[in-house]
Amino acid sequence: MEVQSRDPNISQNPPLEAGRSKLRWLKRRFVVAVLALFIGVAVLGGLVMADTLAAKGKAAARTTAKLFTTAPPPSIVIEGFNHTRAPFTYGSWPALANAEFFLQVKEKLLGSGQTFIEANLSEMKIRLYQKGELVKEAPIISKGREGSWWETPAGLYAIGVKEERHFSSLGRVWMPWSMQFQGNFFIHGPIYFPDGTPTPNSYSGGCIRVPMDDVREIFEAVELGTPVLVYEASFAGKQDEGIAYVPRAPVKDASVSYLVADLSANTVLAAHNAQEVRPIASLTKLMTALIAVEYINVEREVPITREMLVDTSRPRLSTGEQVKVLDLLSLLLLESSNEAAAAVAVPLGAEHFVNLMNQKADAIGMLTANFADTSGASPQNMASTEDLFMLAKYLYHNRSFVLHMSLGRENRAAYGPPKFSGLTNFNEVELPEGVSLVGAKVGLTKAAGNTMLSVVEIDFGEERRPFAVIVLGADDAKEVTRTLISYIANNFALVRN
Repeated sequence: MEVQSRDPNISQNPPLEAGRSKLRWLKRRFVVAVLALFIGVAVLGGLVMADTLAAKGKAAARTTAKLFTTAPPPSIVIEGFNHTRAPFTYGSWPALANAEFFLQVKEKLLGSGQTFIEANLSEMKIRLYQKGELVKEAPIISKGREGSWWETPAGLYAIGVKEERHFSSLGRVWMPWSMQFQGNFFIHGPIYFPDGTPTPNSYSGGCIRVPMDDVREIFEAVELGTPVLVYEASFAGKQDEGIAYVPRAPVKDASVSYLVADLSANTVLAAHNAQEVRPIASLTKLMTALIAVEYINVEREVPITREMLVDTSRPRLSTGEQVKVLDLLSLLLLESSNEAAAAVAVPLGAEHFVNLMNQKADAIGMLTANFADTSGASPQNMASTEDLFMLAKYLYHNRSFVLHMSLGRENRAAYGPPKFSGLTNFNEVELPEGVSLVGAKVGLTKAAGNTMLSVVEIDFGEERRPFAVIVLGADDAKEVTRTLISYIANNFALVRN
């Protein structure tokens, strides 16, 4: 895809991956990547193993793999922005260098002779590569339903725990030949209830289900720490879908950083200071919500303590009450509750929760982002608009219900009525005709100014396209957002080649 200007004095829009400065993140990301491999895998593995031991049937015979003791394979190198090169350590994330990251990483893994698993959720195929050679391909029976709480996450992970039989305390089912690769997500064989009755193939908690003989062969062939590349075409996107956008006028505003880009084609239509790393305030809460839904059962009840009753714009919680994670997320996203931000981190521990936020940022390509707390109160919660584009892209293609929750439009049919009524939606914004709001989050601190991340869909004739609109450091982020959206809707035409 390319953007063509009708004014010869207007420069062509750069692709999203161009112009990144590596100097700010190389040292920090290298350290984070190494620590994430050894600490993250060990901690997550311990959590899953604890869940297994607490479940019914823990006395049943099974073999739990131990943390690997052999040295990891040599590191490989991923080419990033401006053709710079960054170390990619076995089993850890360097960053998503661009929209083709998944394909690039696969090529590097193959070229360096690595052993890894590829789960292609678009083709519904799982492949095992040993020393860079394809040795096994099998069908994927089921994955998490798109748009659901348990949609299988795209990304690059590492096997943290192996068990011949894992009992899920969430689903109350046995999962044979299970390989945990991310929080509550596993690769495993056909599952069954404690009485031995098989579950239907449609029964999925977001894991990757593989036929029994095939998954056993994969299980026996891989070790802990083996990379797992989970690929989804809708997330990876394409650099050129055969369309172009034609701008009529530029947008210039020296007081803010902003970015407007197509979430499917990765085309930037308007940007200013897009690579500047700035405080993001409560946009942090989008990552907080993402970690909560990927690692915690949303029906889990959290006991409210005095320590959670921090300063917030709309106090809602009371000491001693029990509040479901799902209801905390409503407060977190709709009213930007700092109380909810403190409470939702308790099941995992605040420090570990923030570590997971930073690991996820690395995993989805937020190259220069840093998270310091779950609320966004700290000025050390920082990112560029390009970083936040990657977060918006991941949410839109993999966790769209988080965006829906930010507007109070999530489907709660399976969870009953909400605990809190009459919540105020801080994120609503008036938009031009032909533009619909999919999700949004606003933020405001002294250090960050007024911030906003919006995901919208814009009609171009008979075709609707998804966009992220990100604003940092504004006096009125909603007004800047409206201005940018109107600019795109009124000054660009969609052209298919």
